[in-house]
Amino acid sequence: MDGEARPLHRTAGSGGWSLLRVPTRGTSGGPCIRGVEDVIDMRHVRPRVAVSGCLLGDLVRYNGGHSRDRFLTDVLGPYVEWEHVCPEIELGLGAPRETLRLERSPRGDARLVTRSGGADLTDRMVALARERSAALDVDGYVFKAKSPSCGVHGVPLYASGGPAVDRRHRGVFADVVIESHPLLPVEDEGRLHDPVLRESFVERIFAHARLRAFMEGDWRPRDLVEFHARHKMQLLAHDPTRYREAGRVVARAGSGPREEVAAAYAEVFRAVLARKATTGRNVNVLQHCLGMIDLDPERRADLVEVIDSYRRGLVPLSVPTTLLRHHARGEPAAYVRDQSYFSPYPDDLRLRHHVPPGT
Repeated sequence: MDGEARPLHRTAGSGGWSLLRVPTRGTSGGPCIRGVEDVIDMRHVRPRVAVSGCLLGDLVRYNGGHSRDRFLTDVLGPYVEWEHVCPEIELGLGAPRETLRLERSPRGDARLVTRSGGADLTDRMVALARERSAALDVDGYVFKAKSPSCGVHGVPLYASGGPAVDRRHRGVFADVVIESHPLLPVEDEGRLHDPVLRESFVERIFAHARLRAFMEGDWRPRDLVEFHARHKMQLLAHDPTRYREAGRVVARAGSGPREEVAAAYAEVFRAVLARKATTGRNVNVLQHCLGMIDLDPERRADLVEVIDSYRRGLVPLSVPTTLLRHHARGEPAAYVRDQSYFSPYPDDLRLRHHVPPGT
């Protein structure tokens, strides 16, 4: 690397999501039967994720080095499109550079200053963050932990020229981005070491990507109905109440202005996913799906036992979901089989293998 971070920009690499061309007439001259797969390829939507460039190996750290995170580069990297960002480089500070920190001013607010106290960069950083936030078009963001510019949690605030007096702040750049995009999936690389937080973040960025690709496609009201139906179980696992609110938005898709319906649905869809799924709500979804699959009594009893084992914290979520997906064969079970809940992201990421606390 040459020490220069690439600015935030939109990319469309090969293997990412793509909108499909939809014929208007069938081969026999009759109308084609459309479905959500005619608008987007549901299985190959590639999230766009902004990331602090140092986490991908860019040589943009204050010391001229990087903080490469192998989960991001080696595990998640093959499935997403990264947007490299380093606001300190974009301010022209270079690498290596004098370190920055948050200091409490005489007025009591946090200021972004050089460690020597020679420069206050707060206003310039806020202006840059507002500019970048206005143009932001991504499905998630991974920030550098504890950075005075990009930290999401636990950034230390120092007394002027003295020791840390508080460790509960956000970085200046990150704070503007998060306040401007409150429903955007955001994490730092440190918190992504937690398997529960990692799974939640990855689930959300893939759901946001599917929604974005769908809304950018040539969708019709009935396509939105199907898109929502395919996400029913996933949304129920997060927030049953707001899931029903999303259903009411879908119900008026054929009568309301397209742009208003799209904006309203996107808002509630993202808000539902922002609430963490729980073991109890997952159990409810699993039992709901089991009720829609035709099984003999012995196999049904086995699945009931597996779901209960998940509820008690004895097996990970991957066990009942894999078994239910296996048994959801044939046309009668197509509704269950096609649920995004069972494949919210590529299976190779193997993120549902942690065992949750029992209930």
